[in-house]
Amino acid sequence: SSLEERRAARAARRRKQDENEGGEEQEETTSRRSRRRQQEDEEDSYSAPAEPAYDAEAENRRRQQQEEEEAAARAAEEEYNRQQEELRRQRQEEERQRREEEQRRQQEEEERLRLEREEQEREEEARRMAEEQKKKKKKGLGGLSPEKKKMLKKLIMQKAAEDLANEAKAKAEAKEKYINDLVPKFSTDGKDVAALQALCKDFHKRLASLEEDVYDWEAKIRKQDFEINELTLKVNDTKGKFVKPVLRKVNKTESKLDKIQRKEAKKSDFRDNLKSSREHEADKEGGEGENE
Repeated sequence: SSLEERRAARAARRRKQDENEGGEEQEETTSRRSRRRQQEDEEDSYSAPAEPAYDAEAENRRRQQQEEEEAAARAAEEEYNRQQEELRRQRQEEERQRREEEQRRQQEEEERLRLEREEQEREEEARRMAEEQKKKKKKGLGGLSPEKKKMLKKLIMQKAAEDLANEAKAKAEAKEKYINDLVPKFSTDGKDVAALQALCKDFHKRLASLEEDVYDWEAKIRKQDFEINELTLKVNDTKGKFVKPVLRKVNKTESKLDKIQRKEAKKSDFRDNLKSSREHEADKEGGEGENE
């Protein structure tokens, strides 16, 4: 306790004083020292009952300090939790804004594509009308009346639409067959955890292999595009002029309709040639009869 510490300190001071004092004054100082010791012991005996009060006050201060520290720790923890909650709300708000921005960009892209499709359809319609006007100006085109031409064009369009639908269906079936071949049928009924883990690992390996294939094909396509651009630049250099490549969407329906129209044109040319050859033979026979 503090009382014992004070007594030990006084004893140490007394020993030090005893060592420093001289031999002649030893008796006189001994008597003075004894009286001083008795006085200090009496003071210690009087001050000893006040020690518990001092200890209780120190304990109260220590407890109060501890409570203040705990309150400060709780306040710091609440502040930290509040900051974390604020950060979480801020991240949620940023995520919501990001989703709204992505949705807005997607809607704008869809609107742009829709407008492009409508513009392309209008251009195709204008080009088709121009071609029809040109064909109307020509005489004897296949020997067909305007009604028959319109019916033939309608049939061609129907056939083209059927071909496109069949092609899309065939592509979808081929895609589904390819996916079914890559991912065989499986069942999880009656399997334990080890079997399910092995199944998941097998699917993960398949997925990694397919990702590698996708990466390889994308690299090949990029390489081919680069080679095509390089060859285009070389061709333009040999021509002595540079033509900026125009990237536009290719309408498969238009190309197929052009192909069908070319076939029909060939058939009509064959009929015209056949008709003209018959007329030529008839004229020739008529000329021989007159000569006879």
